[in-house]
Amino acid sequence: MTHIQTILQELTSTVEAIDQAETTQLAEAVLKADRIFLAGAGRSGLMGKAFVMRLMHMNFDAYVVGETVTANLREGDLLIIGSGSGETKTLVPIVEKAKQLGGTVAVVTIEPTSTLAKLADLTVKLPGVPKERTATADETVQPMGSLFEQTMLLFYDALILHIMAAKQLDSKTMYGKHANLE
Repeated sequence: MTHIQTILQELTSTVEAIDQAETTQLAEAVLKADRIFLAGAGRSGLMGKAFVMRLMHMNFDAYVVGETVTANLREGDLLIIGSGSGETKTLVPIVEKAKQLGGTVAVVTIEPTSTLAKLADLTVKLPGVPKERTATADETVQPMGSLFEQTMLLFYDALILHIMAAKQLDSKTMYGKHANLE
């Protein structure tokens, strides 16, 4: 079996374990929010950037926290945090500030009892092995947090499909917001 086949088998197992009620709850929060902000560190942050890009393609006001063009968060806005461990120290003050400003906070994490999850208004638990822990062979053959990060990207893309259906959008419509200076 190739490494790619092994990874695909692992991802099949992880995506089947995602709670659909949590997925629907997050999709509804996105649809209800005035604006959407996303924060994450490392590869989790990169997966989030891909999600924000698709939200922008659907004409949402969506921002990545820390970018120079990020707006200010206000009441009625949604902050989504991606953190495998749910303990990323740099993200805790961002969540606390968002709550202080009246924002709604969602956390996508492996650990639903983590610090970030406890601060959040809603949590989506994704399967994976935190990078801080050595995985056993039956959990994943992949290094560090790779399984969680890949699962997160697939989850975000599936969430986009859920939102597209709710807004009755298709890819053709979304291309109207695609970058054209490339």
